[in-house]
Amino acid sequence: MSFTAADFDYALPPELIAQEPAARRDGSRLLVFDRASGRIEHRKFPDLLEYLRPGDALVLNDSCVIPARLRARKAGGTGRFEILLVEENATNDWWSMVRPGKRAPVGTSLEILGRESVAAGARVTEVNAEGHRRLRFSGVENILTKLDELGEVPLPPYIERAAPRMEDRARYQTVYANAAGSVAAPTAGLHFTPELLEQARQRGVKVCFVTLHVGLGTFAPVKTEALSDHLMHEERFSISAETERIISEARGARRKTFPVGTTTLRVLESVAAANDGKIVAGAGKTRLFAYPPFEFRVVDGLVTNFHLPRSTLLMLVSAFASPAATDGREKMRRVYEEAVRERYRFFSYGDAMLLV
Repeated sequence: MSFTAADFDYALPPELIAQEPAARRDGSRLLVFDRASGRIEHRKFPDLLEYLRPGDALVLNDSCVIPARLRARKAGGTGRFEILLVEENATNDWWSMVRPGKRAPVGTSLEILGRESVAAGARVTEVNAEGHRRLRFSGVENILTKLDELGEVPLPPYIERAAPRMEDRARYQTVYANAAGSVAAPTAGLHFTPELLEQARQRGVKVCFVTLHVGLGTFAPVKTEALSDHLMHEERFSISAETERIISEARGARRKTFPVGTTTLRVLESVAAANDGKIVAGAGKTRLFAYPPFEFRVVDGLVTNFHLPRSTLLMLVSAFASPAATDGREKMRRVYEEAVRERYRFFSYGDAMLLV
């Protein structure tokens, strides 16, 4: 069966879109879906540990969200712009989203605004097919090192803020974030606390990390009629030798591998696809777009949040729900209908789901 984006639509009451994180990171709810039986359980997020066994690999994405949203004005003018850094090409050379884009053709000079004065300059050097602007920054040694001072947390547009909040810098970031580079949080990891991870280790669960810098490609809407015609943006990833060892040992001992988040899953399955089903340490880029039917070669379970209608992330989760294309879509539709009935909180600051 050939699917379109409309096949992955669903009705979501706006009030279920979480505007604030839970009071405690691990205070979220957890919907547990058994893929084989179709059974749904309603639990609390710390109950996740009950589904993990000694020797299982719990794999998390340790990418760190950068304050990627900048404010600017046209050099020598008064026109205001909003810049969202998307991908670093080299020092002070970034692909970016600039709004309003029509007022920023190639050659436009911008002034990056600090709290009290102009902090840097930027010049539009190129525009790509998606309308993104390539910016060359000046007046600073490296704009990346200035983002804590100049930038704002790039919250998704469905989280409405009249003004930036400092607390979002902590809560829109995992407690284990390490490698700077993402412009959106790997949100399934937001539920973990250091204490919960330590409890997992004490149970014999092997906690390890990959790095995938989350870009806009993960969230870009599917605009093509056929899903096979949709092209994902590349995202950079790396896997350490320790993570290779932990996952390989888990698989050798017939234990399970649980990625936390679709970003982590995409890293593992991309590497497995390129290495005859094996996890191999190294770095690379992925465009993996998993939709039903899709053969998963490494992962046995998935911790994830609830995703936007028609999104590539919902398509991935539907593919993971069942190897049969139509069955996976229908299973996930039923799960989401149940989550809406039970008033789960959706999207980045929302509740979590575990597929086993």
